[in-house]
Order: sequence, then C-alpha cells, then structure tokens
Amino acid sequence: MKAIINGQTVELLQGDIAEQRVDAIVNAANSRLAGGGGVDGAIHRRGGPEIMQETFARYPNGCPTGSAVISNAGRLDARYVIHAVGPVWSGGARSEEQLLADAYQRCLELAVEHDCHSIALPALSAGAYRFPMDRAARIAVTAVADFLKQHGRPELVRFVLFDAGAYGAFAAAMEELER
Repeated sequence: MKAIINGQTVELLQGDIAEQRVDAIVNAANSRLAGGGGVDGAIHRRGGPEIMQETFARYPNGCPTGSAVISNAGRLDARYVIHAVGPVWSGGARSEEQLLADAYQRCLELAVEHDCHSIALPALSAGAYRFPMDRAARIAVTAVADFLKQHGRPELVRFVLFDAGAYGAFAAAMEELER
C-alpha cells in the first residue's frame, strides 16, 4: 500500500526491516540501547557488533523514552540505524501516545539532519512494549504525515511490519488518514 503526502511516498510492507535497502533503518531500542529481541535483535544480528560498539561509545547514558539516536549501520544495506525508544504501554495514563509520536518525529528529524532520502520504520512499542497495535498505527501514520506536510522530506518513508496483523492495522490507519 502506498500514499503520497506532500509529494513524498509513504508505503507499507510486510517483511524483515533488517533486509531493507534504505538510507536509514529504525531500530525499536530500549532506553539503555542494550540490545534485545524482535526488531532490535534482527537488526543487531544482521548488522553485526559494530552497531552496538558505536552506540555504547557515543551514548553511554542510553536514550530517553520518546527520543532517538543515530549510529552506523554495520553490515546492513543502509547508511544509518536510528535507535528509537518508544514507551511501554501502561494503559495510556503516562503520556504514552505523545511519547510514541515524539519518537517517530525524532527519527524523521535525524533522517533529515543526516540527508537520508529513505527510511524504514517498524511499529514502535507495539510488540514487547504492549502498545495496542491499532492505536500505535494511527499515531505512527499521523506523526509521519504531519512531519512530511511540514518538512517535505524524506522522499520515502516505509513502514516495515512483521506480520499481517500489524500490516492490517497500519493499512487501516493510512486509509483513515486519506479520508
């Protein structure tokens, strides 16, 4: 599925984010940038230890929830990995929605600051952090659309979703946005 927003392409793809050929791949990181499972594990396995070595050297205090930091991409088919820290879902009473939107915005800001023309994004917080997928999808799609309307970059934003359920939630969010 594709949409054009302010002349830029937003697309959905079901697959493995670590296999994307883009300028920047977004990693669903924890605040310690310590590595883990899911998207994080796939990126570090395919990208190699140099990604973790750089994040530990450059960001010894980690990254706060709702933000992101950037590193090399190791052996990935990308120039950068942007490590985004989304919130753990706690029922919505701890500003989780705003923190999630902020994390996506910071990813896009870093992509623009580093002259990235394309970026691959996962469904941040919607796995181990238990953010409800439908809500996470709406927040992600809206954050990207708002950023593209304001900045007109990057040229390609690709949501890479692990399974059919996530793809369906993001497709519904994009259809809702187009209405």
